[in-house]
Amino acid sequence: MEEVYQKIKELRKRSDLTLKQLSEQTDLSVSFLSQIERGSSSLAISSLKKIADAFDVNISYFFDSESNHKYVTKKSDHKPFQFQDLKTIYTSLSGNFTNRSLAPYILTLAPNQKGKKSFHFAGEEFYYVLKGAAIFTIDGNQYPIFEGDTIHFPSHLDHYGENPLDTESVLLGVITPVIL
Repeated sequence: MEEVYQKIKELRKRSDLTLKQLSEQTDLSVSFLSQIERGSSSLAISSLKKIADAFDVNISYFFDSESNHKYVTKKSDHKPFQFQDLKTIYTSLSGNFTNRSLAPYILTLAPNQKGKKSFHFAGEEFYYVLKGAAIFTIDGNQYPIFEGDTIHFPSHLDHYGENPLDTESVLLGVITPVIL
């Protein structure tokens, strides 16, 4: 995530914006933005999306390496990460090149993981249960899926996922557009 924090700071300076001006464009506090640039605070995906929108870049910009486009991601290169306030562990499976439109992940849901809040954004989501089970609540309706099952839905609907089991569940997820 250190690269993400550095890219935010570089974009802000290149755009000749103060932290206050960026704060006004993103509705994020000056102190929070300062902590992000120093790498001393966690960054929620919704906050990163606001920052990307302020600079008119795709959120994937913060994860792309300009000098190193890759099409193959080796198992040894997988780097699990988590977002602030979420128990789900994400492992990106994406290649690394500009203008990607798919974001594939392995999601590991903790035992008895409950949804804390719903999400919505433009795009689509697809999940395949590799191990265990999940319950997706989409637009107020619950959809239980089990090993081998899939679910595919438009992301603009309020949604969240849960793990109803006492053991971890593992899903393959593909999201469009690239927001993670």
